[in-house]
Formats: sequence, structure tokens, C-alpha cells
Amino acid sequence: MPDAYLRSVVLRRDKVSTFEKYPFVVPAVRTLESLELHPQVTFFVGENGSGKSTLLEAIAIAAGFNPEGGSQNFRFAARASESDLHNALRLVRGARRPKSGFFMRAESFFNVATKVDELGVGRAYGGKSLHEQSHGEAFLALVKNRFGQHGLYILDEPEAALSPQRQLAFLTAMDSLVRKGDSQMLIATHSPILLSYPHAWIYQLNEQGISRVSLEQTEHYSLTKDFLDHRDRYLRRLIEDDG
Repeated sequence: MPDAYLRSVVLRRDKVSTFEKYPFVVPAVRTLESLELHPQVTFFVGENGSGKSTLLEAIAIAAGFNPEGGSQNFRFAARASESDLHNALRLVRGARRPKSGFFMRAESFFNVATKVDELGVGRAYGGKSLHEQSHGEAFLALVKNRFGQHGLYILDEPEAALSPQRQLAFLTAMDSLVRKGDSQMLIATHSPILLSYPHAWIYQLNEQGISRVSLEQTEHYSLTKDFLDHRDRYLRRLIEDDG
């Protein structure tokens, strides 16, 4: 397996003035020391507010990406909302450097698509405006046309754009990029489908901090499976029963 472009993330605790304010008060950040990254795919999973998107955003900014997304050449801001976490992170880089890269945020993908049109670089994204496609079509066009070999790709909740069937298509594209194309991906997700990718590490963020887990140990997998296995029981409890 090739060396990772990003080997690990270290919290420089001497750079943190207080752990009593956001984002450093979040357990996953407060307990962070050093986090090793898989050379191919690393997933971050957790409930809303667990800090997974905050940590991913900070890694992306520390790696030189625009806070709102895009390639390292993108520089725009509709509204500054990033935390100060990136200033306290140190990225341990591998011996090699990526030839390409992209930071994708579900919440600001519209702004990235607008910037692509403004810069006139749509050919690199498939030749059709991302705005003229559905959210899912535009995201897959980004992955298939803009993402390439030897790249570092950081994705925040990509499943927001994808139906279950297209999540499977993304798994295929991701596998081609990382195993055949020598790329590295860091992904924050809620999707058990994406988390099922076998060649990956999964870090779960919760009130206890950050821990590496298997797919079956994630709350997202266990709850989804239990709901599908006992749907009637859940629905009676949630909808039909008074109170």
C-alpha cells in the first residue's frame, strides 16, 4: 500500500488558549492527541454536533483548501463560518505530494458550482454546468471528471446529494480512485452504505471522544439495521402509540 499523503493529524494543545469554548469543548476535539489516517479511505461518523464536520473542515483548511470548498485554487467566501481549529492542527504529511485535490461540502456545493461557472472551467467538470444538473448528477460529474489519480479528496457528507443507488455508484468510483488511482479520501458521513467500503478505517466521534470502530460497531449501522429488521415495532412506538 502506498504512503499516505496525510499520515496523521495532531492537535497542538499548546496552541489552544482554552478548552472551554467551541470547538475545543467538543469531546472529540478536547480529547484529540494524534489521529492516524488510512492511506486510502478514512471515514468520520457521529451524531450531529459530534464534531466530525468541524474536524474535517479544519483538516481541509490546514491542507490548504478553501473553507467553503473547491480546489486549492478556489478562494471565495459567501459567509465566513469556519472555526479556529485549523490553527491548532498539525498535519503529518507523507513523503509524496498529491497532484490534485478537492474539498467538497454538501452545504456549500451550490457556491462551488457557481464559482466553476464564473471561472469558465466547466470543461474540467464534464463540460455541462453543475447548476444544470440535479444535485446527485452534479456530484457524480465532479467525482468522475474532476477527481483523478494521485489526489487528496476531502468530502463532507457526500450522501446528501446521492440516492442509495448512486451511493453505490460512488463506492465504485471511490474504489477506482484510491486502489487504482493512488488517491486518498477523508469522508464525514452518516451513510451505512458508504461506511461499508471494506478498504477503510472508521472513526466514531461521540461524548467519549474519538475511537476506531468497525462498521457493525457504528451507531448508524446498528440503528438502521435494527429499524429495518423491526420496522413495525419502531413505527408503533414512534407514531401509533399515544405519547
